[in-house]
Amino acid sequence: MLVVAALLVAMAAWLTRDTGEHRPFEISSREGVTGLQAQAPVRYKGVTVGRVQSIVLDPQTLGNVLIRIAVDGTAPISPTTFATLGFQGVTGLAFIQLDDTGPMSAVLASSDEQPGRIPMRPSLMSRLSDQGAGLLTQLDEATQRVSQLLAAPNQKKLMDAVGNLGQAAASIDQFAQQATQANLPALAQEAGATLKSLHSTSDRLGQSADSISASADAFKGMSQRMSEPGGTLDRIAEGTTTLTATGQSLNATLVPRLNRTVDDTARTVRHIGRAVEAVNDNPQALLLGNGAAQPGPGEPGFTAPAPR
Repeated sequence: MLVVAALLVAMAAWLTRDTGEHRPFEISSREGVTGLQAQAPVRYKGVTVGRVQSIVLDPQTLGNVLIRIAVDGTAPISPTTFATLGFQGVTGLAFIQLDDTGPMSAVLASSDEQPGRIPMRPSLMSRLSDQGAGLLTQLDEATQRVSQLLAAPNQKKLMDAVGNLGQAAASIDQFAQQATQANLPALAQEAGATLKSLHSTSDRLGQSADSISASADAFKGMSQRMSEPGGTLDRIAEGTTTLTATGQSLNATLVPRLNRTVDDTARTVRHIGRAVEAVNDNPQALLLGNGAAQPGPGEPGFTAPAPR
């Protein structure tokens, strides 16, 4: 019997052995890992791909928990892969949930001597526990405000306000009934007068519209007369063309003549100036003439003037 029992145990171990290739990874968690135990499943997007091997304190980062896992070699673990702590139903047993933030670009390197590290993100329960204190504080404040609103003095004020609203509604109803019974003929007369006033105002508006229409027609006719062939605009254009032609003619004939006259006058003035200078230098030339010119330096008969 002992031999048979041993054979059964060996067969069970052989049938349940894991012959796949596994890669080691490490997860450093700042959060608590309550409920996580060794041999807990490791799931990649809900598919079991490995097991938790050990849970110890992280020697590299003080205060962190280091979780060593063994993952199937076919699992697509990349540098963008992250881990969260999941829980199985109401048992409180935890497992490691792996996921990616985007498409897989490369495989995260890992070995027995230097296992790759996967970052741990806070789980849903951890975030709820962190925000629970704030939610409880806000709930407490809301409860206090509701209690203050429903206090006895405030309830009395609220009932008084409701009673005042009822009295105001009753007063308005009574006033409306009295106005309907007593002032209905007067209201009818006022309505008739208002309608007559509106009718007369409408007639005046119609007359004003007719006057505006007549003015618009007159302006339209004047515009047509100005724009038609031979009209005012065409005459103005013809007069502008005539002035332009006259200016061009004057520029072509009169201006060159004026320029020549100015040049002749300038030459005459220069001649007169030279004649006046000659008379100033030799006044006797008016009676005796210019006479023979004196020999200059280097000419026969030249005599140098005596020094003064």
